[in-house]
Amino acid sequence: MPRLFALLSVLVLLAACTNPNDLDQAPVDLGDFRLGHNVVVASKMTRGPLSREASEEEWKEAMTSAIDERFGRYEGDKLYHLGVSVEGYVLAQPGIPLVASPNSVLIVLLTVWDDAAGGKLNTPPEQITIMETISGNTILGSGLTQSKEVQMRNLSRNAAKQIENFLVRRRASEGWFGAAPGPVVSPPASTVQAADSSTAAAETPPPPRPATPVAPIAPPAGAILAEPVVAPFPDA
Repeated sequence: MPRLFALLSVLVLLAACTNPNDLDQAPVDLGDFRLGHNVVVASKMTRGPLSREASEEEWKEAMTSAIDERFGRYEGDKLYHLGVSVEGYVLAQPGIPLVASPNSVLIVLLTVWDDAAGGKLNTPPEQITIMETISGNTILGSGLTQSKEVQMRNLSRNAAKQIENFLVRRRASEGWFGAAPGPVVSPPASTVQAADSSTAAAETPPPPRPATPVAPIAPPAGAILAEPVVAPFPDA
């Protein structure tokens, strides 16, 4: 029993990190990202133990729809292609005892392509493990309360959200989709004061010349009488 509760706790924590129900909100900042090709393959997928069966075409349709739904909202200036390979899945089915009613799981590999550069942004592909969202209907196994189609829909939407999270992390760490704007740094107070002092000095007119004439000093013999040459600003 303690092992069962520990497993359930881990599942709850993993599911809490993914909330796909934010499509009615503004999308997160992905810079110049715009979705180009949305390619989903499932020819190598493996069905896990105690799982309902789903076809290659069913997974391709579910994943393609979820990715279009989430990433079709982005209107950046550059095209990026997403390649997703469905590697394995478990679609929970009713079972007795409780340990025979697993929660649903999906495993995919993700590759992101830069259209302008004509190459991959990540090598090797990123492996993402997706858990179904834990709720009162799924805590004891979604196979008890949900159809196969609902399970696939939920997993696919969670997968699209986790892909988005991955892109956000890579933008922050590696500058994908254009570097995120940094904070505005104010100059030190001493620099500001120095600049203010210089500006004030430049704007202050020089004192008037004395009214008493000053007798010129004769130059030494052989001196060249010419205006001094003022050098330009030194090269940077």
